[in-house]
Formats: sequence, structure tokens, C-alpha cells
Amino acid sequence: MDSDRALVWLPGEVKTPPFSDEARREAGYLLRLLQRRDSLGLPHSRPMPSIGRGCHELRIRDRDATWRIVYHVDGLAVVILEVFSKKTRTTPQRVIDASKRRLSGYKNAIGDHS
Repeated sequence: MDSDRALVWLPGEVKTPPFSDEARREAGYLLRLLQRRDSLGLPHSRPMPSIGRGCHELRIRDRDATWRIVYHVDGLAVVILEVFSKKTRTTPQRVIDASKRRLSGYKNAIGDHS
């Protein structure tokens, strides 16, 4: 049996948002499922191929905001690339660019040059 994936928050890059207790529990539960290698789909998660292979966004509804957690999944880890409050239908370009840069840095750090 495969072991759980690590959950990686990139140091100094991604900050935990001001989730309500309910939203924090939901995010934690969904991230735990990903660590256990469960597959998530809509309405909880959707692919983000514009960022890279293995990238997705979690959708977390909160009282006053709709949060997105952009993450990358590989055999080793679930890597949190960005957390932001989504206010429009489209993902802001700054989020896509930051996520790509962080994914590239993560891959370089682990020696993955794919």
C-alpha cells in the first residue's frame, strides 16, 4: 500500500487565509483526502492545466468569501502553490504566474526537470 503524500506549504511563499472555522475544517478535510491519494473532482476540485500538469484548484466556500487553493500533486506531495479569494469567474493572471513560478521552484528543488 502506498504511503500518504506529504503536504508542502512553500516557506515564505503562501500564507494561510483568514478562513472561518468551518472553511478551515473543509479545507483540511479535502487536503487530507488528497494526501491519502483520493481523487477529487467537481464541485470540490478542478484541473488547472494552464499552470501545469498535476495542478488543480480546491474550491472552499466560506461565509463572506469563496477561496481557492491552487495545488500540485505528484507521487511525493501535495504542494500548495497559492491561496486566494476568488471574486470573478476567471483566475487572475497574477495567481497563474505566481503558481507557475512556485511550481518551477519546487520541481527544481526536488530535481524534477520534466
